[in-house]
Amino acid sequence: MKMKAILKSLLFSYAVTGIFLLFLAFLLFQFDLGEKPVSAGIVAVYILSCLLGGFMAGKILRKDKYLWGVLVGVFYYLLLITVSFVAKGKWDMSLMHAVTTFLMCLGGGALGGMLS
Repeated sequence: MKMKAILKSLLFSYAVTGIFLLFLAFLLFQFDLGEKPVSAGIVAVYILSCLLGGFMAGKILRKDKYLWGVLVGVFYYLLLITVSFVAKGKWDMSLMHAVTTFLMCLGGGALGGMLS
């Protein structure tokens, strides 16, 4: 039951990510945004996706909500890093960027779990 809820929440997080990234791409082409707004948008997508996934996990499981939100954030990050590595064929991220992204995913998931 718990693993099923985490998987549902994780799939929901990735669906939200896809929708938000498509919207961000639309904004990029419509308004010719620069690098900084796009980078900020990507950070917002990561945090919001983990927050919504953690919220969903907390609503489904109803006990230790923030821990399940943290778990969703960790799995989100692990899949994000894995897909990025496979797509590029090499590690193309600084340690600082990797840690920052991890903390954003972890924090977003935990906050979503707490708010549920």
